[in-house]
Amino acid sequence: MRRKLPVPLWTVGAPVAAWLLYALTSLSLSTVLVVLLAIALIAAVMAAVHHAEVIAHRIGEPYGTLVLAIAVTIIEVSLIVSIMLSGSSDTAALARDTVFAAVMIILTAIIGLCLLVGGVHFGEQVFGRYGVSAALVTLTAITVLTLVLPNYTTSIPGPVYNNSQLIFVAIVSLVLYGTFVMVQTVRHRDYFLPPHAAAKPEEHAEPPTRGAALLSTFLLLTCLGAVVLLAKTLAPSIERGVVGLGAPKSLVGIIVALVILMPEGLAAFRAARQNRLQTSLNLALGSALASIGLTIPAVAIVSVVTGFPVALGLDTKSMVLLILSLFTIVLSFATGRTNVLQGVVLLVIFAVYLFTTIVP
Repeated sequence: MRRKLPVPLWTVGAPVAAWLLYALTSLSLSTVLVVLLAIALIAAVMAAVHHAEVIAHRIGEPYGTLVLAIAVTIIEVSLIVSIMLSGSSDTAALARDTVFAAVMIILTAIIGLCLLVGGVHFGEQVFGRYGVSAALVTLTAITVLTLVLPNYTTSIPGPVYNNSQLIFVAIVSLVLYGTFVMVQTVRHRDYFLPPHAAAKPEEHAEPPTRGAALLSTFLLLTCLGAVVLLAKTLAPSIERGVVGLGAPKSLVGIIVALVILMPEGLAAFRAARQNRLQTSLNLALGSALASIGLTIPAVAIVSVVTGFPVALGLDTKSMVLLILSLFTIVLSFATGRTNVLQGVVLLVIFAVYLFTTIVP
């Protein structure tokens, strides 16, 4: 009798295929192989997040949330650093572009799509305001400190921090994100549960076995290794493709962010369609906080150690769009209820962001 694998077969095949395709790059790097490498990269990212979720389910909160956030952040930092170190000085702004793109994609595209599909299917949806408020307060503080303030410091001409400022802001980002995680998973976990969840017992799926968790740990490391190597291999092709289209290099940051956020975005969309808006918002806002709260400190360390310059300050257009997005999100979530209107408004802001990136 055949024994069933403790994890889905595709999550095993994805990293194996990624490593095999990477081995072929030593022979040649044809257009067909580049396309296959891109597909393998996306599959490896999704497999890595799946295995991180298995581990998170096994060890429980608050450590499960940290495992998933750290796994996604490793993927993001790997992509950013690989492209930065393999490119020219023009890639000094890649970390800023990627983090800003992640925040904008989450706040306007993912949340906007979730509110739209939820409004179409259910009319109105409700959520717990305390948890969303805590996430937005933290996200607003970190985004302004990391993406806006560098334009106005005077120790060194903007849009960059000097080393001491960069280290200080990295520490502040970690403190804010760490405090949020503690509030979410320990002190005020009820803020992040669906409304009226306390009135009925929570239902939990059977946790994975110890063997499944160990297998997922090994496969997670395998996926992350493949992501790092594939990203470094594809970095020149991504930049050439963007330049060939005549688009600004900031579009590279959007492409990187889309790859990173794909699994979380799909999960948030599915939750909204099932009328679980609180879960959808927890996924989306948690991803935004992890993206900026952990990526900026990691990139700061790389910058200080290697001496590679990192420009964090946004231009005026981007600052206006960021502030508009945060302001619109705060107003949208003020009542604890949402409908299609908020979703359409957020998606329009995302369309403006995307259009003005390609046609500045």
